[in-house]
Amino acid sequence: MRTVIFDLDGTLADTSADLIAAANACFRGLGTGDLLDPVGDALTAFHGGRAMLRLGLSRLGGGSEDDVDREYPKFLAIYETGIDRETRLYPGAVDAVRALRGAGFATGICTNKPERLAEILMTRLGVRDLFGSLVGADTLPVRKPDPAPYRLSVERAGGSVARSMLIGDTETDRKTAAAAGVPVALVTFGPEGQGVARLSPEALLDRFDALPALAAELLDTSA
Repeated sequence: MRTVIFDLDGTLADTSADLIAAANACFRGLGTGDLLDPVGDALTAFHGGRAMLRLGLSRLGGGSEDDVDREYPKFLAIYETGIDRETRLYPGAVDAVRALRGAGFATGICTNKPERLAEILMTRLGVRDLFGSLVGADTLPVRKPDPAPYRLSVERAGGSVARSMLIGDTETDRKTAAAAGVPVALVTFGPEGQGVARLSPEALLDRFDALPALAAELLDTSA
């Protein structure tokens, strides 16, 4: 079965506002003001909680990995309480996934968000049933760009890695696809925009309504 695996943050949904809000709450707990900008730091948000904590602490003139490790559990707890406050699926995402499934594709998610939080978010957004698998950062001992989580997401969705592709938005997704030996389409509606072209993906995805035809083309070519 042809299979399309999606990254979550910055690909299926714009989660940046809720992620940055949680990180800023951690910084306020340290006695500072908000250290991250919801717009200017959106790309860092899509690289995860630790990346945001590092960036904010660096703006205070330092911050060790021990500091990041200490704040990270606080960040996760705060984020969970407001996980869907501002988060929205990107326009056309639901229709595109439904179209893929209607055309006989399997669909799944491979994210570097902790699995439990990803499950909570997709359930609250009302779309968890559209994906046959969900593999998170802690499902396996390794995470993207190691190809093992991607392969597991394909297998759990009922597909074959040889007839699969990844939809993502960052260099991590590009490296994951390369390691797994599959094509990747990078979305251009994230904070980096057309800048993702520098990563030389097999395709760029400007709009979700173009995905079903693109997936058919790439996977028929790679079959």
